Amino acid sequence: MPIQLLKDFLDKAGTEYMCLSHPPAFTAQELAHHVTIAGDKVVKTVIIELDGKMAMLVMPATWRVRWDSLSRILDTDFVDLADEQTFQDHFPDCEVGAMPPFGNLFGMTVYCAESLTEQPELAFAAGSHTESVHMKTQDFLNLVQPIVLNRGFIKPGTQKPAWLLKGRQTLAEPSAQEASRMVG
Repeated sequence: MPIQLLKDFLDKAGTEYMCLSHPPAFTAQELAHHVTIAGDKVVKTVIIELDGKMAMLVMPATWRVRWDSLSRILDTDFVDLADEQTFQDHFPDCEVGAMPPFGNLFGMTVYCAESLTEQPELAFAAGSHTESVHMKTQDFLNLVQPIVLNRGFIKPGTQKPAWLLKGRQTLAEPSAQEASRMVG
């Protein structure tokens, strides 16, 4: 059974959903494996710190955050992964790392990858590592009303930036040729 707060919210809204028990899944990709659905249909919930406030970022399990792009699209100087110890008290009755993507229930703004909105159904951790909820995407969108983002993520198979392909470690150390172009 999902955490009581989520269950009560879904039941009160008259939302159809299915709860599944499965072996422990500590990542969204493990959840996808255990419930045998594609990783792009499983929600990864990431808690971010955005200009000193916590927010929730939801995206396909197979995707990663592109921090520089996310910072630009959110027009902020500071966006970072929140520390688990900082946010775990915001999610009573949830196991750390198994927060459902309903930031609105926990006083957080929710940002959602656009690709999730194109899926007919979604699956996500229900507050524990051994239970998940499966529901229609449109119901999720209606209940959460997330801010939908079409950038700020790295999809699987996406080519790495050119500076990484050259074996460069950081952007802070440009080559002599790049430095001369920057100067003049």
